[in-house]
Amino acid sequence: MCPVMTLVDIERETRPPRHPSRSVWSVLASVEVALAVVAVVLDLLVPTLVLLGLAILSLVIRRKGPATLGLSRPGRPWRLVADVFGVSVLWTLLTFAVTVPAVERLTGDRRDVSMFENLEGNAGLLLGMLVLSWTLAAFGEELAYRGFVLTRLREVLPPGTASLVAAVGITSMLFGLAHVEQGPVGVILTAIDSVLFIALRLHYRTLWASVLAHGFLNSIGMVTFFLVGPVYGLW
Repeated sequence: MCPVMTLVDIERETRPPRHPSRSVWSVLASVEVALAVVAVVLDLLVPTLVLLGLAILSLVIRRKGPATLGLSRPGRPWRLVADVFGVSVLWTLLTFAVTVPAVERLTGDRRDVSMFENLEGNAGLLLGMLVLSWTLAAFGEELAYRGFVLTRLREVLPPGTASLVAAVGITSMLFGLAHVEQGPVGVILTAIDSVLFIALRLHYRTLWASVLAHGFLNSIGMVTFFLVGPVYGLW
């Protein structure tokens, strides 16, 4: 498990740098955040693809590279893979043992995983879903939410720990709403996963950490569904 960083440490190290034209870019960032919220809340087309389009346009306007959204190369890639895989396994166990049962009992509902009901024993479907999971889901959603949305929120909100918490909360809420097809429980669980993804991105100072975690978590879940069918909470 990665060492714990305090919110103050994270806020200090991830605070967007100030520059003379900050006000202009803050206005642009505010517009981008508003468009992202509208795309997710109104479920326009495929929200993730809309956000990716906004992210690309945003980089073009700023004449910046993807590294400014967190896609920086990690210093020790294989160590990062090993660390994040371990975190993902532990998070999966925690989710099935604690989080899922607790949320289901609090809401009186169950996560809708009907989209995976044909996955059990279907190797071809598993392969196709794993490809989508690592491309559109892991890479696409991380760049859209933990890359674009989180970064622009940090530019819009004032410096401070409270603003960082607000940025994490808004980003996670939008990510949860983007998975409304999984029902209320699915929205809550997905939002909680988002907090983990953000923590990993900030701790390792690279979006690749959250991409790996997202891909590993999805893969573990899909392989489990392939082997034994839908799995809910352990109690």
